[in-house]
Amino acid sequence: MDLHTESRAETFLTADRLAIRNLAREFVAREVLPTADALDPVAGEIPMELRDKMADLGFFGVLIPEEYGGLGMGVSEYALIVEELARGWMSVASLIARGQQFTHGFSPEQRAEYLPKMARGEFLSAFALSEADAGSDVANLSCRAEPDGDGGWRITGQKMWCTFADGADYLQVFARTRPVDPLHRSRGITCFLLPKERGTLPEGVTGTPVRKIGYHGWKTWELSFDNAPVEPGMTVGEEGHGFKVAMGDLVIARIHTAARAIGLARGALEDSVAYAKERVQFGKPIADKQAIRFKIAGMATRIEASRALLHQICADYDAGRPSNLQASMVKLHATEMAERVTSEGIQIHGGAGYTTDFAVERHWRDARLTKIFEGTSEIQLKIISDALLSRGR
Repeated sequence: MDLHTESRAETFLTADRLAIRNLAREFVAREVLPTADALDPVAGEIPMELRDKMADLGFFGVLIPEEYGGLGMGVSEYALIVEELARGWMSVASLIARGQQFTHGFSPEQRAEYLPKMARGEFLSAFALSEADAGSDVANLSCRAEPDGDGGWRITGQKMWCTFADGADYLQVFARTRPVDPLHRSRGITCFLLPKERGTLPEGVTGTPVRKIGYHGWKTWELSFDNAPVEPGMTVGEEGHGFKVAMGDLVIARIHTAARAIGLARGALEDSVAYAKERVQFGKPIADKQAIRFKIAGMATRIEASRALLHQICADYDAGRPSNLQASMVKLHATEMAERVTSEGIQIHGGAGYTTDFAVERHWRDARLTKIFEGTSEIQLKIISDALLSRGR
């Protein structure tokens, strides 16, 4: 269902972007949706052949410069692709970030070595930042790293919510390398790269999969580091400045999450329209009932409002205009919208929506998560209100 106006098509949706969006849309219909419909109800994992097909299309290198083998596109194109992938399966839309985000702070040498592999889908990451007591309060992390005397490091501690830890090609781990400075708690954290073989955890690392209610397609892990070795030269950015590395990609991450949320909401809308036309009650399709028609009208309007805001912010970011505050706004707006719209989709499906026989419950479960990761809705509200209320003081 395409609600874009002609005026928007002439501004944001250029011919090249339409071609990119349509390529992703066709791929989702052909490859992603059937896979998600089969595997998500049984908590199956994204097949390697699907990952390979994504790599062949260049999806892992959308944001990577052409000089490193990527497509060299902007976040505008990235958001279009992400929305389409999320319409099929949010985990697949999340997977493409593992090849091109989380590179803030890479040295020129690291960029030259790793970015070409990332663009080909051969060096995908798992992000080990959060801990039991360090979620929204990232600076509170306690996992520590100590020099091993040979130029490397040893990491000890716990990490939570590390999705794809087993399937990734490396872990990006944040650990404290200096004592906590009470006045500057974010200082003294360092980012490390731990390359590994797919299907395994690094040496010195053990883990337990989290028993989650959604975001299927891959496992999310609680990890334990027991003197896990880090080779020399495998830090990202300066020692002690890992917090900047962690925060460096937040604008893109929030744009990415907003696009995922919009894709999920669109999935609920499209599925609900199809169901309403087929489901007959009191002798007529429920699509003829005003209550259902008004629900669908509201769902479509909310999606379009979030998408319009997202596209404006993408255009600003690609033009080099400040976008930090606006990225928080669209992350907040789109994710709150997605939970509401997918819930309406459940309601339109009635009892059928509360079964795994229809994909609308998948969209609903995954939409609920978008309000939590990449900064909760409450954190976005704090960022936005702090920016607005500090002006003029």
